[in-house]
Amino acid sequence: MAIKHFRPMTNGQRKKSTLVNTELTKTAPEKSLLKIKTKTAGRNNSGKITVRHHGGGAKRKYRVIDFRRNKFDIVGTVSTIEYDPNRSANIALINYADGEKRYIIAPKGLEVGMKIVSGEACDIKVGNAMMLKNIPVGTVVHNIELTLGKGAQLARSAGQSAQILGREDRYVLLRLSSGETRKVLGTCMAVIGEVGNEDYSLVRLGKAGRTRHMGIRPTVRGSVMNPNDHPHGGGEGRAPIGHKKPMTPWGKPALGYKTRKTKKSSTKLIVTRRK
Repeated sequence: MAIKHFRPMTNGQRKKSTLVNTELTKTAPEKSLLKIKTKTAGRNNSGKITVRHHGGGAKRKYRVIDFRRNKFDIVGTVSTIEYDPNRSANIALINYADGEKRYIIAPKGLEVGMKIVSGEACDIKVGNAMMLKNIPVGTVVHNIELTLGKGAQLARSAGQSAQILGREDRYVLLRLSSGETRKVLGTCMAVIGEVGNEDYSLVRLGKAGRTRHMGIRPTVRGSVMNPNDHPHGGGEGRAPIGHKKPMTPWGKPALGYKTRKTKKSSTKLIVTRRK
């Protein structure tokens, strides 16, 4: 996969770049695995904005992804590698021997025609899913469960992975891409390999319009707001923020303020915090 840069014929193309997805084999998605995706513009069921800067964007349909990988001991064949507008990683359509079709996150090195399987213990091959306790130390994995049977929650975006460092009783020690080292229950499932489409982070959008197509609205600086809208607002002309340190719109420190709950149950599973 390569990055395509454009000649500066217009302002929008001056710094624009896109991915050349040579590994994609199909443009139309599998209709049986599509669902309608409604837009909320960052609002909850009461109509209150809970996530700012969301709204608009191109229409999308959701591709149902198999994060559980619970189709055990049934061999599947990679049918296509496809684009998914809802995530940074590509997805792969798997045709199983019993006739069922499922989408999975496409790992790096997965190609059309390859065979994959899920099980308690299977071959250490890209795309195979198995329990963490049965994967050798040093193996790179992705699509990692945190709760048995819930489905993958870690290492799902483009280029992400985690490495198995060792075992302690019922737990497996993982080093995540953030630098955090944590314990995960050994009976949880994980997929061998790292997520593909690793060049995704190198793309430069080049213009504001492409951000709007993604459903992201503009972010306004607090210093240009009124005092009733932001702690940085107000003043005659260009004024300093008027505080010892930058503040959020709700008056809390914006930098270095720890928001993690001190009594969170999973804290005891974190061996080393992220960098």
